[in-house]
Amino acid sequence: MPVRSWFPTLIYSEPLQPSGLVRFNAELADECRRLREFDAAGRRWSAKNYLGGYTSYASMNELHRFSSTFSALEKKLLRHARAFARTLDLDLHGRTVRMSDCWVNIMPPMTAHSLHLHPLSFLSGTYYVSTPRGCPGLKFEDPRLSKFMAAPPKLASARPSHRTHVTYPAVAGHVILFESWLRHEVAANRIDEERISISFNFQWA
Repeated sequence: MPVRSWFPTLIYSEPLQPSGLVRFNAELADECRRLREFDAAGRRWSAKNYLGGYTSYASMNELHRFSSTFSALEKKLLRHARAFARTLDLDLHGRTVRMSDCWVNIMPPMTAHSLHLHPLSFLSGTYYVSTPRGCPGLKFEDPRLSKFMAAPPKLASARPSHRTHVTYPAVAGHVILFESWLRHEVAANRIDEERISISFNFQWA
């Protein structure tokens, strides 16, 4: 073939487990909301940096170490993270994948999450707990975008793999994993219900 594809950007998306997700997510949603009530420092930080919403990112970001509910989630997510690492052909030099950070995000109407990446980790992801119909998905940016320079714009009919952005819908019970250098964002939630997700990072040690 005269043209081949190189340097792919891989994104992983799978249900957390085959069954039992409705009950599991109900328990998680309840704990996320109770955490928001308890976490005064997180509410103060969110008021300045996560307008309208709540995140425990700057206050309680190792939830898998302090909560049996989140510890159970960690065990389920590790299976997916290790499978994704194998797909990426990563040489861990005999080390293992471990969760380093885990925090809650609650997005009421009009809360958004601006474009960012996750330093100091190699895999990152999100797990969807509550996703009212029509809430925003997770939008990824082509990592080469800043290097296109004089390139013309892409056709509206461009193949999905050739587009400059792709959005994965937020589906309750689904895990999304990506390499931590991949920039992503969440548009403003325009639904009159809270969108709840749990974000996390993995290191190898």
